[in-house]
Amino acid sequence: MSKRIAAVSGGLGGLGTAICLHLARAGRTVIALDLPRPERLDAFRRETAGLDVHVMPLDVTDFAACGEAVRAIEAAHGALDILVNAAGITRDVTLRKMEPAQWDAVLEVNLGGVFNLCRHAVEGMAARGFGRIVNISSVNGQTGQFGQTNYAAAKAGMHGFTMALAREVARKGVTVNSVSPGYCETAMVAAIPDAVRAKIVEQVPVGRLGRPEEIARAVAFLADDDAGFITGANLPVNGGLFMSF
Repeated sequence: MSKRIAAVSGGLGGLGTAICLHLARAGRTVIALDLPRPERLDAFRRETAGLDVHVMPLDVTDFAACGEAVRAIEAAHGALDILVNAAGITRDVTLRKMEPAQWDAVLEVNLGGVFNLCRHAVEGMAARGFGRIVNISSVNGQTGQFGQTNYAAAKAGMHGFTMALAREVARKGVTVNSVSPGYCETAMVAAIPDAVRAKIVEQVPVGRLGRPEEIARAVAFLADDDAGFITGANLPVNGGLFMSF
């Protein structure tokens, strides 16, 4: 079997980097897709040194650019087998104060980016008879969060998108699942005021923040060749912060 090719949007971020590392160590060729970030690139290359990891600049809100990226990956590597949609931003503010630009920015990146990449990647996956799509959602897409109507709407929308696309391509050998992390040790969470972060940790039954590599393990599980009977599912990795059945 040829080596699986994986692309990870938001690949230079905290969760994205952990996912790239985990997939590469599992024997995948990995392409990290992200906005040009010179201040982060050198560190990322040190972290992934010796692994089959590449970087491709991409704005996930640009539909045409996403198509070009997918075609470039397929031309260079022969396929795009695994797509992880991890690109995400926040623009937190209560709805009463939210400007249209803050709503649009979050929806365009967090949900529009999923459409843009999946729309171009899924055709080749279906034609080749194999594909794994994993969308990184959030516990706040399940529970809602104060000051995050835009973020919660985008992440909840991702669940509906995941289930619908899963039904469309299930017989083509393509699975589509989501992972919903809780609060993790990332720059996004580090930006939360200390007092607020402490209150969040108090509510987590395991008593700590998650580690990015714990999210990466869940992604790798769903992206595995042997996970072909799991599709349309959401895997919560939140330390028990939100439990459902």
